[in-house]
Amino acid sequence: MIITREKPLQEILGFLQPYKKVLVVGCDGCVQPPRSLRESERMASLIELARSSSGNPIQISATTVSRQCCAEGLQNQLKVEGYEALLSMACGVGVQVMNSVFPSLPTFPAQNTLFIGYETKREGEMFENCRACGECMLGETGGICPVARCAKGLMNGPCGGCVEGKCEVPVEIRNWKGEVVQTLKNDCAWYLIYQRLKELNRLDLFRKLRLPKNWGIAGYPRRL
Repeated sequence: MIITREKPLQEILGFLQPYKKVLVVGCDGCVQPPRSLRESERMASLIELARSSSGNPIQISATTVSRQCCAEGLQNQLKVEGYEALLSMACGVGVQVMNSVFPSLPTFPAQNTLFIGYETKREGEMFENCRACGECMLGETGGICPVARCAKGLMNGPCGGCVEGKCEVPVEIRNWKGEVVQTLKNDCAWYLIYQRLKELNRLDLFRKLRLPKNWGIAGYPRRL
């Protein structure tokens, strides 16, 4: 799933300041935490209240679509007549597709797109597990991705910085204000790969020498 974090309300209000009629558009697709109709209605209520309090009232509605990343679906599902601007609750892809499908209207993001990952529980901690690099090596690494989970992106490991199964590179956990709330050490991806392949009796895969990765496949901008 694509992990997002809601932007500060003041930033969103800044985007919408010139507009009087706005539609908040949710996404029923893979955005996590969910940003569908309920969250869109909540966002619309917050904006309406803030604008009313500041003496700059706004007419704002909320709706949702199955996936904002599908141009054809947007054309069929979303009615934007009468609105001056759109506020997307989806990831950065959704914002860009909305702008291309409805070029006469500005679409603003309500989310900061963080990464592709998973959550341990609903609206709990989020962990990045995939960088969509285009050359998946999970079949040789016990299902643990060194591209996303090794701080150095090593194709062979572990490096000399692995101590008791932990990576030497500290990780700073930040809140939505950008403030560091926790510093920790991640598990070494290659240590985990070794342990997993050992469980599977496939240490032959661990001993395999992997050549430098072809980053040309993961180059940008990509197209399929």
